[in-house]
Amino acid sequence: MMPRRLDAPPGALPILAWARDVPPGAVKQLQHLALQPYVVEHVAAMPDIHVSEGVAVGTVFATERHVAPGALGGDLGCGVGGVRFDYPAAALDRAALERLLATFARAVPVGDAVHRGRGVSPPEALAAPDLSTHRLLREWERLAPRHLGTLGGGNHFLELDRDAAGDLWLLVHTGSRGVGAAIAGHHVRVAERLGEGSLPALRTDTPEGAACLADTAWACRFARANREHLLSRAATVLAEALGREPDRASHVDVPHNHVAAETHFGRALLVHRKGAVGLAAGARGLIPGSMGTASYVVMGRGEARAFRSCSHGAGRVMTRKEARARIRPASLSHALRRVVFDGGRVASLVEEAPAVYRDITEVLEDEADLVTPVLRLTPLAVLKG
Repeated sequence: MMPRRLDAPPGALPILAWARDVPPGAVKQLQHLALQPYVVEHVAAMPDIHVSEGVAVGTVFATERHVAPGALGGDLGCGVGGVRFDYPAAALDRAALERLLATFARAVPVGDAVHRGRGVSPPEALAAPDLSTHRLLREWERLAPRHLGTLGGGNHFLELDRDAAGDLWLLVHTGSRGVGAAIAGHHVRVAERLGEGSLPALRTDTPEGAACLADTAWACRFARANREHLLSRAATVLAEALGREPDRASHVDVPHNHVAAETHFGRALLVHRKGAVGLAAGARGLIPGSMGTASYVVMGRGEARAFRSCSHGAGRVMTRKEARARIRPASLSHALRRVVFDGGRVASLVEEAPAVYRDITEVLEDEADLVTPVLRLTPLAVLKG
């Protein structure tokens, strides 16, 4: 039965894990977090928990008056968005999917690629952010037009899927790109100088802590705008090819690297989520599997002990280095034989092979108290970052 209570050192808060297996390295990171003087209630681990820099991916915790910038990941506001098309996915044969994927690749900068020249004008709401330093504002002005509407690398993706009714879905996974990295890096350095605890956190009633919260919110807004821009660009490609517009009512967007002011256990808290999704009871979310396995539209169950959170994906079981050493390109090609992808990149894409991730079915079983799966999405074509 979930959650499991993990061993915690003397003086630490409880650690609750909705995961059948927690890597030893992640346990140490959870224990370290549970000892921080500003953490309240308990620490929660989602079923996709795995080791990462500073704080494990899949970690959720709360504070009353502190923000820990090093506990949110460098890609602030990163998340997954998706939308359905009233179009029969079965009507797209492999050749049609290959053409669409090639058009996506031409329309969307991928990996380290950014827009050239003046780039893309940010939406009006993001044109003049009230950032805390002149340097961050200059970085925003330099990076935002070049990075808005770009996918990035690593595990980011643009994907076409088929749901159980046969309809086509478009998914995107990306975040705040260089904008968020600049903001995160700045506030991590400030916290290292002025923060409390061995994982430094800033009091939110200080100018530095208030600035961190405000700047992080700007990064999260940019991340959502980036996903919306990419979905819009890809939806235009699909509309031109298929003659169908997306069903706006089906749109889902969930961030998984953020801090949010929420009420839990009768008090106002700042909930930190790194590689975890906040999902209130009845709210819809998206949990991707891998480029060769299903993703799921889910509905939150509002589990209080998890701070109304769930996993952000399947969770890695191999590092990128381990994947390169253990997975042959031919094996990846075989695993993806039913999915259209860029075969010219197969050697580098072994880092994102299905075998690198947990079984998404087991992940959903472990978080049965947290979410209810409502729609299974089978991958048809994947553009990886």
